Amino acid sequence: MKFFETSKYYSLKKSTYISLRWIGIIGQLISVNLVYFYFNFEFDFIYCNFVILLGVISNLYLILFYKKTQISDRGALLFLIIDIFQLSFLIFLTGGIVNPFIIFLLIPSVFASSNLGIRTNLLILIITTCSIVYLTFNSQSLPRPLSDNFHVSPYYYYSIPIALIIALVFLNYFAIIFGNQSRLRKEALNKMEEVMAKEHELLSLGGQAAAAAHSLGTPLSTIKIITQELMVQFKNEKDVIQDIELLSSQVERCNQILKKLSLNPTVEDEFIDEDLNMKDYLKEIINSFKETSNKEFIFNLDQDSNPKKITKSIEIVYGLRNFIGNANKFSKKKIFISLKSNNDFTEIIIEDDGDGFSYDILSKIGEPYLKSQKESEKSKTGLGLGVFIGKTLLEKNFAKINCRNSKTRTGAEIIIRWRNKDLFNI
Repeated sequence: MKFFETSKYYSLKKSTYISLRWIGIIGQLISVNLVYFYFNFEFDFIYCNFVILLGVISNLYLILFYKKTQISDRGALLFLIIDIFQLSFLIFLTGGIVNPFIIFLLIPSVFASSNLGIRTNLLILIITTCSIVYLTFNSQSLPRPLSDNFHVSPYYYYSIPIALIIALVFLNYFAIIFGNQSRLRKEALNKMEEVMAKEHELLSLGGQAAAAAHSLGTPLSTIKIITQELMVQFKNEKDVIQDIELLSSQVERCNQILKKLSLNPTVEDEFIDEDLNMKDYLKEIINSFKETSNKEFIFNLDQDSNPKKITKSIEIVYGLRNFIGNANKFSKKKIFISLKSNNDFTEIIIEDDGDGFSYDILSKIGEPYLKSQKESEKSKTGLGLGVFIGKTLLEKNFAKINCRNSKTRTGAEIIIRWRNKDLFNI
């Protein structure tokens, strides 16, 4: 099973949770003892400390006997329920719903909503709501003498649990939404880093390929000699001769590639290793797609484009490749790439003749893991990672990117724009 398939079951770090529980337990001890010894209020002091002791015991269990560094959804659910019941019992002994510390009863649920699964969140939300309702109708009075002078209207009294439950639902909703977005973005950024690491790894293979060239020279020469002998042997069989000629041409091609590597083993990739102007960058990227694509690439160049060279940047190359690759993927027959440049700005426009961006995701372009809600569009779209990676890499290198549907063609349009002072100083 892949890492990302298993890691989602262990999303709560034990050490962080233990630290948060200690903070809560210490706060409870200080509050209870301060109210009892300093303010001289009367309440069930012994029972309150016994309830706090239960929290201490459960935390010690986590430290001493729970050996995993991550707590699963099931384990986290159990301990969070203990926290809710422990705090509810403490509030039950000290005034119930009118105890101002009732607000802390929301913390376990909100904490769970940003770290645990949706079913765990819902269960904790229901338990917390039930605890609030129970404390509304069942509890001991506030510590004396505070309880002697505390009288409120029933309207005010019952508004407290209603406000708490509404706050609980809203806080959980927003924590779940933002937590999911944060996790998706983090995963997408991890994948982007993985892609860039592979790109750097491929560059480093240049030296190894040059070393391999010397070893492959002898077997290729042997194959070439054998093909020459076979051509003489089967000179009267046209079908066989054609296959042998093709084999011979491929051997010669391999020899040329190896010869190029052998001439200068330190040169890994002439395109990546050189500083080029934007026109040459785009030409090289377009040529790399032409080798495998049967679609037409139309490159429009502004005659006054800035010829100044840009410092080599794998991130810019990979970002542009992603956008051009997307245009190639979703176009029908043609991809249009325009380069405009002057003394102040450099602008690249990438268009295609496909169906364009679906309108329900157009405002979210650039976010990872996008899916159109339209059934007709779901099978045509990807995960949005290509645009996310390309946008992130280019924006990191000071580009401004506008994604929209083309006003002059049927497909999508990507406008990538740099200020020259940023582009040429990368």
